[in-house]
Amino acid sequence: MMKLQMIGLSHHNASVEVRERLAFSPDQAQEALRSFRDRYPEIETVLLSTCNRTEIYTAAIDGNVCPTHHDMVQFWADFHHLEPQDVFDNVLERTGEDVVRHLFTVAASLDSMVVGEAQILSQVKQAYDLATQTDSAGTLTHSCFQAAIRVAKRVSNETTIHKKRVSIPSVAVSDFASNVFDRFDDKKVLIIGAGEMAEETSRYLIDVGAKSFTVVNRSLERGERLAANFNGRALSWDKLHEAIIEADLIVSTTGATEPIIRLEEYKQLEAARFQRTLFVLDLAIPRDFDPRIAERVGVYLFSIDDLRHTCDKNRAAREREWPKAERIIEEETAKFMADLNHRATAPTIRRLKQRSDELKEEELKRLLNKLGEVDPKVADEITRSFDRLVNKLLHPPLESLRDEAGSGSTEGLLDALKRLFRLYD
Repeated sequence: MMKLQMIGLSHHNASVEVRERLAFSPDQAQEALRSFRDRYPEIETVLLSTCNRTEIYTAAIDGNVCPTHHDMVQFWADFHHLEPQDVFDNVLERTGEDVVRHLFTVAASLDSMVVGEAQILSQVKQAYDLATQTDSAGTLTHSCFQAAIRVAKRVSNETTIHKKRVSIPSVAVSDFASNVFDRFDDKKVLIIGAGEMAEETSRYLIDVGAKSFTVVNRSLERGERLAANFNGRALSWDKLHEAIIEADLIVSTTGATEPIIRLEEYKQLEAARFQRTLFVLDLAIPRDFDPRIAERVGVYLFSIDDLRHTCDKNRAAREREWPKAERIIEEETAKFMADLNHRATAPTIRRLKQRSDELKEEELKRLLNKLGEVDPKVADEITRSFDRLVNKLLHPPLESLRDEAGSGSTEGLLDALKRLFRLYD
């Protein structure tokens, strides 16, 4: 019987440090797929690796040739030069229908850290495309991932779950910054601080077209690591005022206990800015920017509290849509599995019908030869009687097989039919 399986980890069960160690860069993913194909040439494979999840999907028409959970863990560990226990302790396994349901849920962004974010679907598509390009995908993975893409689009079209941002960074960019700037590709972005909030906000800014990033952080080394993610530059803390003068959009997320820019300091920088619009997302607690700066001409200053109210409203609206999205996932999973199981039983049904037709023809030929000269009309009636008899005999087992295929469980009855009618290859 065909088999689907997945082992992987995500933000649900692994820390960012673990996710970083077990992730695959695009080049590594390509190398890993080829290496896996060399090791298991009969196995279809797709590798999905993002900042929040890494999952290896495998499938085979003949489930007996699939690698075991231990085999998969060993491959993963070998590739990253780790001990198998380092992988085993952090990954989960899914098989069969659970794999399909999980993939549909992931592609539809219902399993994301920020539910409804659009980036994951493009990442699923990229993973599938890479598997196709490396000849790692096959009949089953083609079906699964094409269906996942279609299901994700259906969830997007039939619910509003993707239309309401719920994270502070996503709301900051989509609901606030986009109301101030028509475009971002010509804007200079200044990131103050180098934490997760700063990184996530930067990724949303990249999604809307931002290209120029400068990072200022008390630890220059951490700032350089963050800036490298966006092909940006990092400056030392003593360059903060110069960076503010140049910036069009500031994202500030430090852990300072007092404002890093007071009103008096900002007034000293204003003249050098030549009244250019300045948009400031102060996502720090306590606030990094003196709130009185919002009163200066051309300054749009928003604190985390300004954004949280919109997030809460959007989250409530999304939660109302969640059951509808889940129903779509369940409906599509059941539909996919029924189709998959029908395809799994098709070869056995064909062999059973073929074997029955062969026996029918043998017995019909023997009978007609024994009867000698028979009126053509009588011979035709005898032939149709044999056909009806065979069809009536086959109808109950085939109907039972189709029913079980529709319910997702065919192995027991399929094996029984093969044994009873000696249909093994």
